[in-house]
Parts: sequence; C-alpha cells; structure tokens
Amino acid sequence: MSFEEMMEKLSQEVEGEKGIEENILIFTLSTCMWCKKCKSFLNERKMKYRYIEMDKIDPKDKAKIINYLKEKYQSRVSYPFLICKTGHVVGYNPNKYDDLLKS
Repeated sequence: MSFEEMMEKLSQEVEGEKGIEENILIFTLSTCMWCKKCKSFLNERKMKYRYIEMDKIDPKDKAKIINYLKEKYQSRVSYPFLICKTGHVVGYNPNKYDDLLKS
C-alpha cells in the first residue's frame, strides 16, 4: 500500500465549500486544544479538509507517517501538522494558514 493510499484509508473528511484544490490534510491528536483550534479555523472558513487523529491509529501506521513527514518536509513533527499543495505548517499558526491557504 502506498503512502497516499494509507492516508486515504486513515483520514476522515470534512466537507467544505473552499479548499478543494489545496487538498488539505492535517495530522492531529484528539485531545489537543491546538489541533481543535486548527479544525475550527478551517471550519469557520468553510474549507474542505481531511484529518488523521494520530493517537487513534495503529502505532505501526503512526510510525510510518511520522517518518514520512520528517523525511519529506525536513521538519520536526508537532501537532497540528497541516499539509497542502502549497506547503506545510507545524503547530497552530493562523497567520501561516492564511498565507498558505489564502482564505
């Protein structure tokens, strides 16, 4: 199974009117207040996105995802970790989200 197929299988989709072309995916923790703020930020702007709650998936899948994110984005992994076609943002940062998503 490719990484993209694994993301498709594990992610939950949130419908929205905007953001379809950005292909937004966020990696979150179910108990993290910053992750909830990130989702609220996207919801308020009616953005379509997918998310994976890392604390609710198999530890083997979690390890694969973390390794992939570290290698691909040359970044530390912290939550929320938002990726889209134009870049990524580590942590909750509404200003960077606005710049990246032009919402």
